[in-house]
Amino acid sequence: MVISTVKQVLSLCIIIILSMALFSDLKLAKSSSPEYTNLIYKGCSRQKLPDPYSQALSAMYGSLVTQSAKTRFYKTTTGASSQSSITGLFQCRGDLSNNDCYNCVRRLPVLSGKLCGKTIASRIQLSGCYLLYEVSSFAQISGMEMIFKTCGKNNAAGTGFEERRNTAFGVMQNGVVQGNGFFATTYESVYVLGQCEGDVGGSDCSGCIKNALQRAQVECGSSVSGQIYLHKCFIGYSYYPNGAPKRNNRENGGNNSRRNSWCWFPYHLFAFRQKLDEEEIRRLLKINRMKTTN
Repeated sequence: MVISTVKQVLSLCIIIILSMALFSDLKLAKSSSPEYTNLIYKGCSRQKLPDPYSQALSAMYGSLVTQSAKTRFYKTTTGASSQSSITGLFQCRGDLSNNDCYNCVRRLPVLSGKLCGKTIASRIQLSGCYLLYEVSSFAQISGMEMIFKTCGKNNAAGTGFEERRNTAFGVMQNGVVQGNGFFATTYESVYVLGQCEGDVGGSDCSGCIKNALQRAQVECGSSVSGQIYLHKCFIGYSYYPNGAPKRNNRENGGNNSRRNSWCWFPYHLFAFRQKLDEEEIRRLLKINRMKTTN
């Protein structure tokens, strides 16, 4: 009787230990996939990639991944001739470190293969980076072409939210140009972020961001959050009337003050918040009014 009871207790202990080990493994697996690798959208050509391009595609993937450890934007063309060349690029979100950029970009070739296969053009957008490639003969589209949008389900009509958001948009439009193509800030509980493709000049970047902001106003209306992706730039915003949710510093080891100041947008899309003082906000608003007047 005693032996039987001991066996039952030991069996129960083993089950508990195995369950705890399984839970720990699941928790580790979940935490090992950072937010910046979340898939936002994919764009795949319906036309398959001819065999002569396969080697150029592999070479392009290798070049992009290698460069992602050194820079947040890189564009290259590979191929033995103009008839079999492929142009590709990657860009990481402006707040990612080189290591995070690399960890994000290295996933893109695998995802492109799984989601699109070998096609003549592909675009894979994660929350922290994206990859785009196309064969030399692929039809070009306007940099202002909208390729993806999402608007939050909740609305804040009649609360003064739209006025605050539009003011934040004006601050962000000027900030992106002055910030070399990337800018994020908060203005009266409205968090905004914008980024232009790395090879877009200041004037074109400003025009692209302005276009994206106008589309956000029309497409999302009084929605408390939204994201607009144009071919050459993207913007996102989120309104937190009760204050932004706090992030646990221990997720990043608590040793990076810049990363620990992040705040989260819906869908875990954007994570960087740049705090501006009132003087800087007034200066950016003044620039925006001068441009509007002219």
